[in-house]
Amino acid sequence: MAGKRASRGGGYAVYLIPGVVASLAIIVVPLVMTVYTSFTKWNGVGDQKWIGVDNYTRLFHDTLFWQSFGHIILLIVAMAVVPTLVGLVLAALLFDYIAKRFSNRWASLFRSGYYVPQVIPVAVTGIVWGWILHPDYGALNKVLDSIGLHGLAKNWLGDPDYALYSVMAVMVWFQLGYPIVMFMSGLQRIDPALYEAADLDGATWWQRFRKITVYMIRPEFYVVLITTTIAALKIFGQIFVLTRGGPSNATLVPSYFAYKNFFEKAQVGYGSAISTVLTVIIIVLAIVFLRLQNRAERTGA
Repeated sequence: MAGKRASRGGGYAVYLIPGVVASLAIIVVPLVMTVYTSFTKWNGVGDQKWIGVDNYTRLFHDTLFWQSFGHIILLIVAMAVVPTLVGLVLAALLFDYIAKRFSNRWASLFRSGYYVPQVIPVAVTGIVWGWILHPDYGALNKVLDSIGLHGLAKNWLGDPDYALYSVMAVMVWFQLGYPIVMFMSGLQRIDPALYEAADLDGATWWQRFRKITVYMIRPEFYVVLITTTIAALKIFGQIFVLTRGGPSNATLVPSYFAYKNFFEKAQVGYGSAISTVLTVIIIVLAIVFLRLQNRAERTGA
């Protein structure tokens, strides 16, 4: 019997081969090549010159590199912290109020509406928001002019004082639907008897939300937080379409900084060093989040 199980398991392993080969070709091999290239001086053609850790020494003394990570911290707030907290409250309202007061169909409609930005191509959303925020013919400034608030009209993406905050606002809109969908899925597995018991004890909606909802959907909370944080760390498409890191590097992020060195400056070794550091940070954060989640599940905290 044991031999049959082993044989059956070996048969299943065959189906893993395409995924393993694809992972090696798409992830592992390019990663190893990038790490190696980060220790060389190379313009993308010809031979690579080994220079050791010179790229990393230069990197940690590069003010633009540190400036780009300062911007990432704010984008983590916009893409991870704010959508997670707001999405949790909205998911609870849709689940507890809209679905019960009206119908599940209305709750599903709102959920789908919030999720639409996630399925629209990044280039499309970037172009549309570029039109909305344009200083001359943008819808936002036109609306402000029409209601007598001309003084509030700004060059939202062209002024270094407002560009990063404008991108943050766009990213909150873009990212909000994902936490809502995840949290509503988590809410569906909570035993309704818990809410009924809380109602009998006279608990308010806010008390039920804090003591039951937040506690019971901790797994979804960790998943949302880690995936949105990683998405913020490697953000590229929206920056490329909206601002290209400008104006005056006001929206520069590490991924776009690496892109500029790769393709605009032909400093492939230096760009690889930026990418390698960013990859290490993402891996470390993922491990930390997973360990925190496992610890919370073991202790029940």
